[in-house]
Amino acid sequence: MLAKVFKAYDIRATYPKPLDEGIAWQVGYATAQYLLKDAADAGAIDPMSRTICVGRDMRKSSPSLAKELKQGMRDAGASVIDLGLVDTPFVYFAINHLGCAGGVQVTASHNPANYNGFKISKRHAKPVGQDTGLAEIQRLAAMVEREKAKLPAGQRGGHEESRDLWSAYREHLRSFIDPRVLSGERTLKIAIDASNGMAGTMVPKVFDGIKGLAIEPLYFDNSKGEFVHEPNPLVAANLRDLQAVMAKGGFDAGFCFDGDADRCIVLDEKGAPIGCDLLLGWLVADALKRAPGSAVVFDLRSSRSVAEIIRENGGVPVESKVGHVFMKARLAESRGSIGGELSGHFYFADMWNTDSGARAFAAVVSALAGAKAPLSKLIAPCKRYVQSGEINFENEDKLGSLARLKAAYPRAKTHELDGLSIDAGDWWANIRMSNTEPLLRLNLEARDEATVATKVAEVSEFLGHRVEH
Repeated sequence: MLAKVFKAYDIRATYPKPLDEGIAWQVGYATAQYLLKDAADAGAIDPMSRTICVGRDMRKSSPSLAKELKQGMRDAGASVIDLGLVDTPFVYFAINHLGCAGGVQVTASHNPANYNGFKISKRHAKPVGQDTGLAEIQRLAAMVEREKAKLPAGQRGGHEESRDLWSAYREHLRSFIDPRVLSGERTLKIAIDASNGMAGTMVPKVFDGIKGLAIEPLYFDNSKGEFVHEPNPLVAANLRDLQAVMAKGGFDAGFCFDGDADRCIVLDEKGAPIGCDLLLGWLVADALKRAPGSAVVFDLRSSRSVAEIIRENGGVPVESKVGHVFMKARLAESRGSIGGELSGHFYFADMWNTDSGARAFAAVVSALAGAKAPLSKLIAPCKRYVQSGEINFENEDKLGSLARLKAAYPRAKTHELDGLSIDAGDWWANIRMSNTEPLLRLNLEARDEATVATKVAEVSEFLGHRVEH
């Protein structure tokens, strides 16, 4: 059953089969073993180096899964700090604020309500993915049986306590809000769809009471552990209710958060979704004023305009593979100030290189504070090229197809950081392989629509059967 719940970046599956409380205990036990060893190997000897913080989202299965996860940790000798009902970035904050050995959020993010899982982070909130500890945790979990798990003689199980860190979290996030908004000198009207997820808890606790923010809430109630619409803001249908609210007029922007509030999609004043690469491009100017000359990390599927804008503002553009594990690592390695990917994850150096929907909200609100034009006009200069959007193709020979495609364009510049990227001068594209399905994913861009249409048709010949939505 363990093999069915471990994924590339986290642990996630339907509840109660295959994911149940028994597996939660195994994961807790194995995670504690891994994190305590990681801290010890780093030379950490203080009491917090044997302490793990645990948060959970609002799903019906989260309390029981969290209970068994924590018990497994304690049985392995770790102490536990229960953070309660929090958004995932709260756990990243708590790890660093308290100096813990790591942390786990019980969540299934944007998946339907019958899913659940665990997002694991180590010291300093560094991500634990398949190649950065998750495979080892799976191995350790497979080896342990609850009835045989015994601590060494004389060693007691760890203790558990609850901590309310909302005040510290609020103070940290509010420090990034422009003073003009905090004082009410500039008032912004913002519509927010919390998707019945953790933004429904986070937004009131962090952003209520700010004089310059007039928030119109939608689907903030998460008490039932169910969703009115799927908590995935990348799906256009899930934005319709927010767009209906914004159609009343008078809004400066709209936000739709996913289930655990680590990412969001931003809508302009007209209710039109803004591509996350273009939003990053717009935020670059503010970020580089805070950290002149720093690196900015972007998802390699992003518009070419993003790298251009970074350079124009004196920054250093840094491409990354898709996925939070890679984005966080690139931001840390490059000592960058901000990063973003098309999925709605935005990363910040001042959030310990982690992704945070709340921090992204603060960044957008602050950038709007000094703006003298509506958001749609502010974003317009970032739209320099025509994008195809992501197109999926069914393909059982992904590597072979990419090799043939590369051979078909011998004069183009290519690289293989993540799949195959092609730059033919007047058009450029990235074709990635799905980690879990027999799919190739194409993103293509050019200076005009005619070239995009022609080249998509041309490249498609190599990629298999196009999947129509």
